[in-house]
Amino acid sequence: MVRHDVSLFTDHDIYLFKEGNHFKLYEKLGSHLMTVNGQEGAYFAVWAPNAKQITVMGDFNGWNKGSHQITSRWDGSGIWEGFIPGLKKGDIYKYHIISNYNGYSVDKGDPYALHWELPSRTASIIWDLDNTWNDHEWMTNRSKANALNAPFAIYEVHLGSWRRVPEEGDRFLNYREMAHYLTDYVKHMGFTHVELLPIMEHPFYGSWGYQTLGYFAPTSRYGTPQDFMYMIDYMHQNGIGVIIDWVPSHFPSDAYGLSYFDGTNLYEHQDPKKGFHPEWNSYIFNYGRNEVRNFLISSALFWLEKYHIDGIRVDAVASMLYLDYARKEGEWIPNIYGGREDLDAISFLKRFNEAVYGNHPDVQTFAEESTAWPMVSRPTHVGGLGFGMKWNMGWMHDTLKYFSKDPIFRKYYHDQLTFSIWYAFSENFILPLSHDEVVHGKGALIGKMPGDEWQRSANLRLLFGYMYGHPGKKLLFMGGEISQWKEWSHDESMEWHSLDYSFQQGINKWVRDLNHLYRNEPALHELDFSNDGFEWIDCRDWEDSSISYIRKGQSTGEVILVVCNFTPVVRENYRIGVPHGGYWRELLNSDAEIYGGSGKGNAGGAHAEAIPAQGREFSLSLNLPPLGILFFKG
Repeated sequence: MVRHDVSLFTDHDIYLFKEGNHFKLYEKLGSHLMTVNGQEGAYFAVWAPNAKQITVMGDFNGWNKGSHQITSRWDGSGIWEGFIPGLKKGDIYKYHIISNYNGYSVDKGDPYALHWELPSRTASIIWDLDNTWNDHEWMTNRSKANALNAPFAIYEVHLGSWRRVPEEGDRFLNYREMAHYLTDYVKHMGFTHVELLPIMEHPFYGSWGYQTLGYFAPTSRYGTPQDFMYMIDYMHQNGIGVIIDWVPSHFPSDAYGLSYFDGTNLYEHQDPKKGFHPEWNSYIFNYGRNEVRNFLISSALFWLEKYHIDGIRVDAVASMLYLDYARKEGEWIPNIYGGREDLDAISFLKRFNEAVYGNHPDVQTFAEESTAWPMVSRPTHVGGLGFGMKWNMGWMHDTLKYFSKDPIFRKYYHDQLTFSIWYAFSENFILPLSHDEVVHGKGALIGKMPGDEWQRSANLRLLFGYMYGHPGKKLLFMGGEISQWKEWSHDESMEWHSLDYSFQQGINKWVRDLNHLYRNEPALHELDFSNDGFEWIDCRDWEDSSISYIRKGQSTGEVILVVCNFTPVVRENYRIGVPHGGYWRELLNSDAEIYGGSGKGNAGGAHAEAIPAQGREFSLSLNLPPLGILFFKG
């Protein structure tokens, strides 16, 4: 019933596996459809070194826990394998594992499964990844779109709550529907990339995907693997990059998953002081174990290779770096030097980035790292962690705190605006206004803004304009761009009806125009990570709560002037020094009437006069709109 003379593993595979350098294990472990001597069926391979017996069971054998036993390899790898004739794509299965320890037995899903049953069902599904891709042009040229000097205007999306179908019981859009609706919207709005909250299979929908179990399968809530491929393919054909969230920091304790897999702590640390996460009630990977490193890095490369993903955002990096993260004194174990740094996790992150960029130099990795850990986005060969970019959490917190203040008091918090430039080029930063800021009672972005409805809307436009003018790539979570009033809920659609109202329409148009300006003006994105691309004009006008600065391009030598007024007072004849004379054209004004503003401005531009100001020979006399931001090009 089971053939034991079939294997996908070579001696070299086993060598790499034991060494911790086999990063394409998805080609070996898991279930694989194949034909052996004219017999069609499925080959199974699973790593369970402490198992006594493993059986493949499913509908095909009436879930018999003893009839289809696979065997352990002779080479000490801990891999069990076997070929079962007659199985086909779509058959469901689990492994029944009897441990060598304490008579423990359990039914497990396949850690390398390509497809899973629709939750809350928990079986793996035999599948293939056959697909005809039509994104050759994107894949050939995407190195330009993903370069560090390219514009990154990222739209962060939770697929289950971006848009639903109320006429059909408020159901999710599936991957193929999402492909068209989301692509058309993102393209219209001018975003360059979409970042998806974790789409890998997860048991609890309310975790938003951050409690991952299926590290090699897109969630079946929205369709099949090929359906997800279709969505990515369609986005690529329309010039949109796709970034996915990836969670190597922890995994849930569901019995059918990775925890206590073969009766031992196989994927997680044995000691709960290192292996259990007190904040999320989940397990922490044992990064010092070669086979676990293989598993995780194989997962990362799998999405890049098989799904044409353009970037991987690594969640909760800080929780990986520090042994005392979310732990009190006595609840953690120091490293061999007595420190709080997790040396195994640091080594893993470096190896992960080396593997990603070594195999796919035209993609990017992104770290959600909330501390001052140095050189997160610097190459490993100079001592960095090797990420391409890092989320700037300090900018996010300082900026939202500043904007929450009544404008009459903002002058006392002026340094919260200017401080970010002191460290803006220490990393390759992304400026995130992410999902974390609009959940758990924090309210929507518009709700953080002070004042009446007009002032709130003006403040939100100013916030977005300030973000797009500030050095760093941009990320905005869905809903912010339509100024929805309700904080995000994973169980509900975005408040698309917000766009029936004029202020929300204005904000939506403003974000669209900011995206197009950011993409079309090299000065706003080419030198995001270099102080050569930024120059203060005036950062000291705390009394008027105003700032002004210049952004510089590299390829064209052009400059963009950015001027912000963080009060509702119109500043007339406000003089600002500029690098040269001539006419400075007003590119965008957040107070324009089409955005819901009052229409205060400079009639499309201003001529620089030979009047010295801020140490420059020429200057402009401007009218600064209330709670407004201006972009000029000279």
